[in-house]
Amino acid sequence: MTIVTKPQAKPARPHFSSGPCAKPPGWEASKLQTESMGRSHRAKIGKNRLGLAIELMREVLQVPDTHRIGIVPGSDTGAFEMAMWTMLGAKPVTTLAWESFGEGWVTDAAKQLKLDPTILRADYGQLPDLGAVDWSNDVLFTWNGTTSGARVPNGDWIAADREGLSFADATSAVFAYDMPWDKLDVTTFSWQKVLGGEGGHGVIILGPRAVERLESFTPDRPLPKIFRMTKGGKLIEGIFKGETINTPSMLAVEDVIFALEWAKSVGGLSGLIARSNANAAALGKIVEERDWLGHLAPDAASRSTTSVCLTVDGADTDFIKKMASLLEAEDAAYDIAGYRDAPAGLRIWCGATVDTSDVEALGPWLDWAYAEAKAAVPA
Repeated sequence: MTIVTKPQAKPARPHFSSGPCAKPPGWEASKLQTESMGRSHRAKIGKNRLGLAIELMREVLQVPDTHRIGIVPGSDTGAFEMAMWTMLGAKPVTTLAWESFGEGWVTDAAKQLKLDPTILRADYGQLPDLGAVDWSNDVLFTWNGTTSGARVPNGDWIAADREGLSFADATSAVFAYDMPWDKLDVTTFSWQKVLGGEGGHGVIILGPRAVERLESFTPDRPLPKIFRMTKGGKLIEGIFKGETINTPSMLAVEDVIFALEWAKSVGGLSGLIARSNANAAALGKIVEERDWLGHLAPDAASRSTTSVCLTVDGADTDFIKKMASLLEAEDAAYDIAGYRDAPAGLRIWCGATVDTSDVEALGPWLDWAYAEAKAAVPA
């Protein structure tokens, strides 16, 4: 039996959770502005801070003026379901699923909205045939499969002359990839992923064709108040200027403003992409050097650079839990067990708020935890 000595050097910030993710480097609660705390979100200061968050998201993500950005309830799930409930039904629907969250949208479309969608599926780590998508339909997909480590390689497969709308759940993709906004009619995400923000709030970005759908189509289903984006057949523009549908957490708003200002300080979108790519490359080197580690997504062109999912030779769920608990007890890595519905393995967040040096320091600790877990398996 190979004995692996416990490493001495640890990641300075062992936060590798895929959501909520690591806070930006240098983050401290004391650095957040507090003037909006205890004030109404509808007061001038509240609306100004919400408006600033929207302006900063537009600046960092390079969202064109043709697209509206709104802060909405319920994290990415709330934002995506808001879009589904208000816009689907005008055209046939195609849903793509290659991991658990995509399967969630399949369930919504088929069982909740009863739209009889066309479903294109692939196993964890793989992508369905993107060339088979019928763009006369509305099309729902996850840009980056958070629980499978597979992502669409680019937006080339989205038809420029599409009749239907493209609905992208991009919660683990924005701020890590260059998004083709001209190809995206509806885009949703949450702050808790690549920005390292707090949970509970979603963001919805609407292109002109999505606004046209909202103003021309009335769904034949009840709409909860928190889903309603139109009044009298017209878009409620205030939602996209910081006048939120329900009461937001101003603490979470101040937190994401800090994260967005940090993003600007590291070079904006290109700087964030570079940091994420460097982290993924460092983890890729760790995998390459170990015959017991592998990528759940085998094709590098469609492999996530944020939520990187790894296979572990011979491991089942209990083995992975053992590894994860050993690492957490040593403060070497937090929350790296794969998603509960995914194949047994590790999931290591490599988004921009993680430092590459911490990814590099993780390798020897993975060796140690693997050896310890193997030694605990009955002969």
